[in-house]
Amino acid sequence: MSRDIQPIFILPEGTQRNTGKNAQRNNIMAAKLVAETVRTTLGPKGMDKMLVSSMGDIIVTNDGVTILKEMQVEHPAAKMIVEIAKTQEDEVGDGTTTAVVVAGELLKKAEDLLDKDIHPTVIVKGYNMASEKALAILSDIAKPLQEKDSELLEMIAETAMTGKGAEANKNSLASITVKAVIKVMHREGTIKIDSDDIKIEKKVGGRVEDSELVDGIVLDKERVHSGMPIAIKNAKIALIDSALEIKNTETDAKIQITDPGQMQSFLDMEERMLKGMVDKLVKQGASVVFCQKGIDDLAQHFMAKAGIYAARRIKKSDMEKLAKATGGRLVTNLDDLSERDLGFAALVEESKVGDEMMTFVRDCKSAKSVTILVRGSTEHVADEAERAISDSIGDLIAALKTGKVLAGAGSCEMELSKRLMKFSESLSGREQLAVKAYAEAMEVIPRTLAENAGLDPIDTLTELKSAHEKNQVTAGINVFTGKVMDAWEAGVIEPLKVKTQAISSATEVATMILRIDDVIASGSGKGPMPEMKPGDGAEM
Repeated sequence: MSRDIQPIFILPEGTQRNTGKNAQRNNIMAAKLVAETVRTTLGPKGMDKMLVSSMGDIIVTNDGVTILKEMQVEHPAAKMIVEIAKTQEDEVGDGTTTAVVVAGELLKKAEDLLDKDIHPTVIVKGYNMASEKALAILSDIAKPLQEKDSELLEMIAETAMTGKGAEANKNSLASITVKAVIKVMHREGTIKIDSDDIKIEKKVGGRVEDSELVDGIVLDKERVHSGMPIAIKNAKIALIDSALEIKNTETDAKIQITDPGQMQSFLDMEERMLKGMVDKLVKQGASVVFCQKGIDDLAQHFMAKAGIYAARRIKKSDMEKLAKATGGRLVTNLDDLSERDLGFAALVEESKVGDEMMTFVRDCKSAKSVTILVRGSTEHVADEAERAISDSIGDLIAALKTGKVLAGAGSCEMELSKRLMKFSESLSGREQLAVKAYAEAMEVIPRTLAENAGLDPIDTLTELKSAHEKNQVTAGINVFTGKVMDAWEAGVIEPLKVKTQAISSATEVATMILRIDDVIASGSGKGPMPEMKPGDGAEM
């Protein structure tokens, strides 16, 4: 007697499930598509992307992380690749495209191994061994960097800017960036540099070469009263983070006035209180006041009469930068203000930049916070110049902190590929195949540089391999001539940290994706999880 077997549902209705090789293929395809998207932006001859949001906002950039953030990737595996770019940006500030392209290539090579029925965990083990060896090789071929070597530092900054929209002005921008980083650097046993101490203020108008470094802070604020002086030399600066106004009572209060005289004395009292506040500032010798909150109209009048320059509603972050730049201290209670709390700047002035008035706090003694004022003929040009500067700041900080740099132009990846190939020959078992695949994957960077420059990738890579076989460790690609050059001599220099971070995070994400053999997507009412089909990039 046969009994009908009822199907058993353990997952809620509408759940999508992908298992085994199908799930792996799907995830690898998604990751490869993300890598392909940013791949054409790599190198000095990389192209830009124009990203148009649903609101019609336009971004023109070749900065990997900006492209991936704005693309609003949906596929879960593709999102994991985008995370690498974000981590790279947060940790180092540059090398986002490299990290993503390497991760995509590692998965592409893994796919060939999966086709040969090599188990994913074997590939993962091999990749981890290769990654560990790669980091050791990079450290071995890196060269030391001294903070006094300003020429080398400028080369690092220029390399970071090459290929960006601001490349035409990279010499002047690199010089500005190096000076800014050296100014905010300090030693506490080790070198300490905080990128937040370098404020990048962007203003449309003028040209990119009009960008300048201000030894102090540039505020997007104007003086509060037209009767105040436009400029103050040898300014003593009070930084106040409370309002210069009459405080309202904390609880609801009622004041009963029985005749007009009382009303007048009430107003006179308010006036005396405000005048008292300004008198305190004058008594301590303050000639400039920056206030985080509001300044009463009457207080503005008294300040103008006393010849004080004041600006109000300044952001908390800017107040902290002002304190670092001028050496002043933030004061909450005006009664506690003393002469010791005042900061110093050789000049505080209101100046017109583009069509807006801005306040410049210039020439502070030993400023530990500085401003780079970025100019550009249009919003998009200024934005791309800002991104180029922030990339080079990240590179300089990474180089100075680790004190080690590498030759770029695909030279270190080619050397990695050569040495990892030798390392794979010392292994037995199937891991050898994974290490060999990892070594081949490293070639993706020089190959992409050649492709983006319109060169024949096969000829270029053959020539480059031949140079590395002759122990020319710093041999890289000159994308302008199509020939092999000594990247170190040519001044194409990158921080060690950019490469080590890119390779370790690319390996970690690639191995994580390889270990997934089951994708269960709950039915959230958004429809099924997007299927990735070869050549179909629209579903990301």
